[in-house]
Amino acid sequence: MEAQQTISRFCPKSSLAPSIPTVKRRFSLNFPPLLSSSTYPFVQSQNLDVPSGALHANSFVHKEACSSSWRIWCSKSSSSTAEPEEDHEVRAQVTVRRKKLAVFVSGGGSNFRSIHEASKRGSLHGDVAVLVTNKSECGGAEYARNNGIPVILFPKARDEPKGLSPSDLVDTLRKFEVDFVLLAGYLKLIPVELIRAYERSTFNIHPSLLPAFGGKGYYGMKVHKAVIASGARFSGPTIHFVDEHYDTGRILAQRVVPVLANDTAEELAARVLNEEHQLYVEVVEALCEERVVWREDGVPLIQSRENPNDFR
Repeated sequence: MEAQQTISRFCPKSSLAPSIPTVKRRFSLNFPPLLSSSTYPFVQSQNLDVPSGALHANSFVHKEACSSSWRIWCSKSSSSTAEPEEDHEVRAQVTVRRKKLAVFVSGGGSNFRSIHEASKRGSLHGDVAVLVTNKSECGGAEYARNNGIPVILFPKARDEPKGLSPSDLVDTLRKFEVDFVLLAGYLKLIPVELIRAYERSTFNIHPSLLPAFGGKGYYGMKVHKAVIASGARFSGPTIHFVDEHYDTGRILAQRVVPVLANDTAEELAARVLNEEHQLYVEVVEALCEERVVWREDGVPLIQSRENPNDFR
């Protein structure tokens, strides 16, 4: 069964809100394609003026595990002419589906496991609907089968004759009603058909601070060896949107770790991987809660859950 969540705290009275100067910045909000305007008329891609100081402190969003919907509870504006209700509260219910995720792996799938565990414990408003792999016997595929998650093979190869073609892959993910595609140690180039079908909905995690040490041939331990050999003092994971090339999509989130003077590639890899597990879960939580917004210049930002006026 799906974990269920609602929003259940009261906003403070608007009369208690501090007076904060606001400087408006324009953001473009983009929602997953399956939230169509015919189903949710209020959900559209649009430009909003978002104050940099505050989002008019009479509007807040909260969560509580209670149902499969999300609700926004807002205090009434002081300018409202309607009769005040008890607790000065107006309830406007906004329903957001639990998102369905497709995770791609080629190896042990430790990031996949972190995402799946976050879903099971309820911190993530989504579920792993399917695992895609190019190696049917890899650790990630075994974990998926042990947890009742369907496994599909892509691409078709000599050692994996049951693999799907690019068009069949897209059709299969649509049958699973997938919202987001998450690459987690998947070592094959993603087909153009998938990128176009899931534009702005396909993500990858890379073990360096892109754009440094990225591109074809930079994967796994090769990345960490290159970082150490360069003399770089910092490294860390990057989560980025996937485009038609290796590691060139827009950066969504990064986490920095130090490169120590006597580091081996294995030691650096372990330090970066620990941050990967935390960062990927945080980013997927934001995706499932629709907290990714786009600046006018095309830079994606993550909106803070606690304070909608903070971005990272």
